[in-house]
Amino acid sequence: MNGICDGVSPGYRYGFSVGAAPVNKNAAALIPQFGWRAVFVVGGTAPLLLVPILALRLPESVRFLALTGRAHERVAELLGFISPKAAFAPGTQFVVHEPGLAGIPVLHLFRDGRTVVTLLLWVVFFMSLLDLYFLSNWLPTVLNDLGASVSAAAAIGSMLQVGGVVGTFALGSIIDRFSFRALALVYFIAVFAVGAIGQLGHSVIFVTMAIFAAGFCIVGGQIAANALAATFYPTSVRATGVGWALGIGRVGSIIGPLVGGALLVMRWSTGSVFLAAAAAALCAALAAFSLSRRAGMAGSGKQAAHRPDQFEADLHSSTTAGA
Repeated sequence: MNGICDGVSPGYRYGFSVGAAPVNKNAAALIPQFGWRAVFVVGGTAPLLLVPILALRLPESVRFLALTGRAHERVAELLGFISPKAAFAPGTQFVVHEPGLAGIPVLHLFRDGRTVVTLLLWVVFFMSLLDLYFLSNWLPTVLNDLGASVSAAAAIGSMLQVGGVVGTFALGSIIDRFSFRALALVYFIAVFAVGAIGQLGHSVIFVTMAIFAAGFCIVGGQIAANALAATFYPTSVRATGVGWALGIGRVGSIIGPLVGGALLVMRWSTGSVFLAAAAAALCAALAAFSLSRRAGMAGSGKQAAHRPDQFEADLHSSTTAGA
């Protein structure tokens, strides 16, 4: 069952981008009619409608259930959804050969050879989300300053998330196969796409293409980074590892719009502002490239067997005696 129980749902990779894509278009429709507060009312209310559905239907990680040794029937059921051809005898027990990590979970992010990789992941998340939220927050404003109407600026800016949807679908299998090496290449391409936005602002067609390419790389790359981070850590600290990386990334998401605003107040040219944003993508690319070498994931998308922090995460089944 190896490879189907890593706890990273493909639906998560795509759902984020698909949900984010219509935001700017919806905002463009809501603001003229109801004011800017309507965007936050809709944005805050819609997720609440999903709470009962998620509480009842969101499945637990297969590896986590197997590691705890409980709910073997639920593991069999989930594996049946993932691989309909799989069949398990009644009483089958599922075991993950993986060390139990006691103590404070966050400390394990810096043990057994994981320190450098953890810090590099934080750099990737920080720079990627800094760029993502810089672009999301300031693209409509910059486009409006360049002469586009509010509605047109919001529509063109929405291409960032449209590109993210396409990038997430297109990059999924590539990232699975080539891991951080592919992620580094994606962020290197983002350097040129983001920088081009500031140079092509007076051409609607070309700036739209540049924004789409930036979304393809930045948004698609961020979703891929979420999945890759989850595959690196042992199950017992996987949520901690991804959570801390996203937390550090959220610091970048706060700083990004602030830096963009400060640069605009200082009257930096549009081209210079987006070159600064491109520098953040370059930092993410360099960190991802370093990860491809440090984590031993450059060519396979899986953890290398010679890594010091390697753990077995294969899922095995065995039928209990007398079952």
